[in-house]
Amino acid sequence: MKIFNKLLSVLIVMFVTAQMSYSYDAWLNDMRKMFLNNSAIIYEINIRTFGAKDVNKNGIIDFDEGEESGTFLNAIPKLNELSQKGINTIHVMPILPVGKTKALGTAGSLYAASSFNSINPQLVSNNSNLSPKAQAAKFVEEAHNRKIRVILDLPSCGSYDFYMLHPELFMRDKSGQPIVPADWTDVRLLNAGDENVVNTEVYNLYKEFVDMAKYIGVDGIRADVATIKPAKFWKSLIDYSRKDDPQFLWLAEASESWTSPVAAGCTFTPYDKLLEAGFDGYYGSFFNIKDFKSGKELISLIQNTKNELNKFNGQKAVIGSFTTHDEMSPIVINGQKLSDMIIWLNATLPVNSYFVDGFDTGDNYIYMWGNKEASKTYTDDDNYFVHRGKIDIFNFSRQPGGNNSDLLRSFIFGNSMKRQFSKIINYGKFVPLKVTSAPVFAYAMSYSNQSIVVVGNLDFRQSVDTVVSVPKLSDKVNVIPVKIQDIPIIEHGSFKITLSPGEIIVLFLSDLEIK
Repeated sequence: MKIFNKLLSVLIVMFVTAQMSYSYDAWLNDMRKMFLNNSAIIYEINIRTFGAKDVNKNGIIDFDEGEESGTFLNAIPKLNELSQKGINTIHVMPILPVGKTKALGTAGSLYAASSFNSINPQLVSNNSNLSPKAQAAKFVEEAHNRKIRVILDLPSCGSYDFYMLHPELFMRDKSGQPIVPADWTDVRLLNAGDENVVNTEVYNLYKEFVDMAKYIGVDGIRADVATIKPAKFWKSLIDYSRKDDPQFLWLAEASESWTSPVAAGCTFTPYDKLLEAGFDGYYGSFFNIKDFKSGKELISLIQNTKNELNKFNGQKAVIGSFTTHDEMSPIVINGQKLSDMIIWLNATLPVNSYFVDGFDTGDNYIYMWGNKEASKTYTDDDNYFVHRGKIDIFNFSRQPGGNNSDLLRSFIFGNSMKRQFSKIINYGKFVPLKVTSAPVFAYAMSYSNQSIVVVGNLDFRQSVDTVVSVPKLSDKVNVIPVKIQDIPIIEHGSFKITLSPGEIIVLFLSDLEIK
């Protein structure tokens, strides 16, 4: 077996020191093309915390002490960091004004929208003469100057404040009360109509949002809980958005795992119907990795997702939703090992990579003040409401981020290798590989006489010895270690490997196509 460590070293230096590319030419949206080719490396951010200045390091923004929460303008310098990390797309959480009544948290949930055609004043700098929409547009322009695309989040519900102003826009239960979806006590469910008749008033509300999104220059929309509106509603809105921009992306927050409505009497549109309506992609069910005990479960999920996507006439894609803002930090669940595994699954599978702000440096999103009485509030909630282990979307809080430099290096390198192996990942064949240990998964992506082999241990507490069968593997094959601790042994067409708890390894076979 020929091991090219020198090549690996050169690749690391090449990608980690890659220079940012700036362009001040007119921006040409290519978001759909990139997404459908599984080439998007997406980073989800909350503008309210992304550029926050927590000078006294207590985790909360103390405005009385001159500290500054995140705004569109103070987020701009941080775009350089994202470019250096290999990010080419950002998913911006909602930027709409938020409700203050029956609120969650001292600033209000980002997803409790009190308007659908204006900018959240919390995200606007008072030190600029630019209008709120102009500040948002400036942020998008600066992202584009760094070759970073922008997807904007569209909330699924209206805040209680908005309900009080426009009760006619909301669904009601049999007793005549507005529907509270799931346990989202700060919002009420909008009435979008059904597959027979779309509610024109709610549709026009969302149409105004699309107009605003286009005005500030974003490249696509992520539809929050897209399943609670009828497919007919979405098809009309998506068609409208693409009249002047065929590359405008639509990503549905939907999953094969979700099979019922969020509240009794409410619409439920499954993910496949959403894709038929025009959505380019959806979340899939990769977040279930935290519950998997065997490698077969992960391999089965990957195969099922690929099979579902192949059913559609038009090209569709998914994101690597192993962790999202609705999921607990991987660091809390299984430490750095799970985060590292998520990086390399995103880097080697035919998915669009997806990460949450703070993931790359190991933030556990444990806020010491969380769910305690607040010293000051800007809503009617007197407590610092948070979801344990999840990025804060309810308060004026610190920038997300940890101090794990090893994880950051892996993050940068994984994103670089995704670009390096893009043809194999996007055009290659996914091949499950046989293993001898239940907690282990193994697969290959093969194309044009080259293969990427990935092996991982889903047991995060014990080491595992395993044998991975690779058809036509011999000691004459060029095997280049991309991510590995110990060199595997080639024996009888197989790799013999000892994997530490939660370890994932990646090998590049430069002259073998696995079929």
